[in-house]
Amino acid sequence: MPVSLTPRQTVPNLDLPLLSGNRFILGEVPPQRFDLLVFYRGLHCPLCAKYLIELERLSDQFAQRGVRITAISSDEADRAQTMADKIQARGVQIAHGLDMATARAWGLYISQSRGKTSLGIEEPDRFAEPAVYLIRPDRTLYYGAVQTMPFARPGFEDLLVAVNYAIERDYPARGEYTGPV
Repeated sequence: MPVSLTPRQTVPNLDLPLLSGNRFILGEVPPQRFDLLVFYRGLHCPLCAKYLIELERLSDQFAQRGVRITAISSDEADRAQTMADKIQARGVQIAHGLDMATARAWGLYISQSRGKTSLGIEEPDRFAEPAVYLIRPDRTLYYGAVQTMPFARPGFEDLLVAVNYAIERDYPARGEYTGPV
């Protein structure tokens, strides 16, 4: 069963290879305001490609607000590169090789392969379902949306509006209470 991350608390470590040849190590080089982590299912998912194309379209606007974007999957480098080419990634850095133990530590749901998708691409044996997180430079969770399915994800235009609101009003992360109810 996935764990649940808590707003205002430190998130798990994340150290993954990037297609650029560098590594994404969360917190090593903090962003100005947020790291936007977009966990996606992988190359086999046509909805993921559509979602990441929308993110790429808005990447400059996120960057102008001090938000660094990393899209993450369990795909190996060749499949991740095919996705990067498909979405014409420039403002979205692509991390790959997410292992399932790390996915679980991040509270992601994990699915098993059902064979080939509608695109005719084989699903990996296991892969993480989507999630979107905003992480503050101090590695604490600001926002999170974790899903069990590839559809009905948070819209990036809405998230951009939320980032603006958070910046303008110094709005705190919410949902942090973990005491008795």
